[in-house]
Amino acid sequence: MMNKIKAISVFSSAGIGELLLKNTNVEVVAANELLPKRAECYSHFYPNTDMYCGDITLEETQDYMVSAAQKSGAKMLIATPPCQGLSTLGKNKKQIHYEKDKRNYLILSALNIIDRCDFDYVLIENVPTFLEMYFPYENDYFKLEEILNKKYSSKYKIEARVLNAKDYGICQSRPRAIIKMYKPDKKWSWPSEEQEITLREAIGYLPSLESGESSDIPWHFAKKHNERAVLALKHTPTGKSAIANEVYYPKKEDGTRIKGFHNTFKRMDWDQPCPTRTTFSGSMSSHNNVHPGRLLPDGTYSDARVLTLLETFIVSSIPEDIDFPRDSTDTFIRTVIGESIPPKLMMKVIEKIGK
Repeated sequence: MMNKIKAISVFSSAGIGELLLKNTNVEVVAANELLPKRAECYSHFYPNTDMYCGDITLEETQDYMVSAAQKSGAKMLIATPPCQGLSTLGKNKKQIHYEKDKRNYLILSALNIIDRCDFDYVLIENVPTFLEMYFPYENDYFKLEEILNKKYSSKYKIEARVLNAKDYGICQSRPRAIIKMYKPDKKWSWPSEEQEITLREAIGYLPSLESGESSDIPWHFAKKHNERAVLALKHTPTGKSAIANEVYYPKKEDGTRIKGFHNTFKRMDWDQPCPTRTTFSGSMSSHNNVHPGRLLPDGTYSDARVLTLLETFIVSSIPEDIDFPRDSTDTFIRTVIGESIPPKLMMKVIEKIGK
């Protein structure tokens, strides 16, 4: 086995995106995350990686990561800044909102680390909007790609693309912005597109479960949902939203109709990849979250529920035998998955280093 390329990772969260890097020629030796709960989960998954829990905007955190990179001879930086301020599902859809959310500028702290290290490769990953917003730089505003070209075009080749996970062997439509920087004497190609995987192919073999039911299969147990929503979804066909139902529609406790978008309280389509798994994948009222279901003899539909954790792992390319820390709640697990690039997409991008 050839020597692995050592890397440092910043904005590492719980490490979901890095779960399949063990199959590549890259080894993360040090990582940084702000939130203790996520940092602890990262260390649970990667006990041999030096995890520094701290604020990347602080000099002491940057110093620590630079020192870790230099001591280990790290030749790669992986930077996956938080996207909550950028996601089109959030409220921040205009530049003025981007500017108010300081999380959007965290990537600039990573540039300080790049400036002080001699990396051969840099991978920056985020939601597609990341490539469209403007960042403050040299008393003006520029898109990130422009800033990177101003700063690093003499040292690195810089390439940016939006890749959708569904085109790379993952049963989930999830576009991600990928920026690669690599030295001119190095090679780093883009992964090849593959045929889409449908939900039927990915999770169709798993047994049906109703709200609150369990199975003997690890992680395959259904969340308990409120009975009003369950009733509405039992009368909602595959691919449709209960919001449009004339009789069995989602109701508040007082019986009044809940208003929502066409993709809320919506069942997925068996013949399509799974819609994007967001941090709210545990809520039937959020976007495109309900199991496709199967038509039953009485005319209703089965599986009036969100995807189980196992189904969520499968469509997110997370190993089915994953072992989360014991105190991890359903909400925590769904949140860190929703925040992360699918690990198979990260793997596909990184395994092209040197090719």
